[in-house]
Amino acid sequence: MSVDQVNQRKAVDAYVKKHLLPADEGLENAYTNSTKKGLPMIAVSEIQGKFASMLTTIGSARNVLEIGTLGGYSSIWFAQAMKGRGKVTSIEVIPHHRDVAIENLRTAGVQVPEEVDVLLGAALNILPRLAAEIEKREREPFDFVFIDADWDNQWNYFDFGVKLSKGKGSVIYIDNAVRNMLESGIVGDAEREKDAIDLVANVGADDRVDAVVMQTVGSKSYDGFLLAIVK
Repeated sequence: MSVDQVNQRKAVDAYVKKHLLPADEGLENAYTNSTKKGLPMIAVSEIQGKFASMLTTIGSARNVLEIGTLGGYSSIWFAQAMKGRGKVTSIEVIPHHRDVAIENLRTAGVQVPEEVDVLLGAALNILPRLAAEIEKREREPFDFVFIDADWDNQWNYFDFGVKLSKGKGSVIYIDNAVRNMLESGIVGDAEREKDAIDLVANVGADDRVDAVVMQTVGSKSYDGFLLAIVK
């Protein structure tokens, strides 16, 4: 692929959105309202949102765990894809973000907490509680885990994702895996961060899963995600 072709990424995204992503007022509001309320514009793109939600449809997911709610944009995608079939449990550490997310979800016609339950707190505090609930059979295990939160804890979140999964065939999806590798100096020319954790190496050595990293290019520039299947 030439540099000139890569420079057309925004035009390609616009064309794809025009033909494959019908306008959705709830999703559009989640973007605009989040911006108006001061949230950072770091949600997944429209195309990424649809792709991730389609994965839940392909796998007939019934219980989705999302780590990092932000404004609820991806939560809406998951809820729409699983309408009448399952539920999303999302974790958000910042109270204002959670409030905006709940507002956006309800504006999009998503029932809170029946269809999406947004839990407030640090994920590494909440995840052990979820594990205990699953062990006591007070909660069903998760068959799809979407991780879009602080990079420093990607490996910890991944490890919990596998532990909280229903087992064989469950999916763990980690966004921004490529940017993390590059910006922390694990791959590329940047100076290696002293405490950088090599997510990809750790996952590759984990015999609980089979995984791959997909590089992506689009309106949000260059990045990529890690996708793992529990064995």
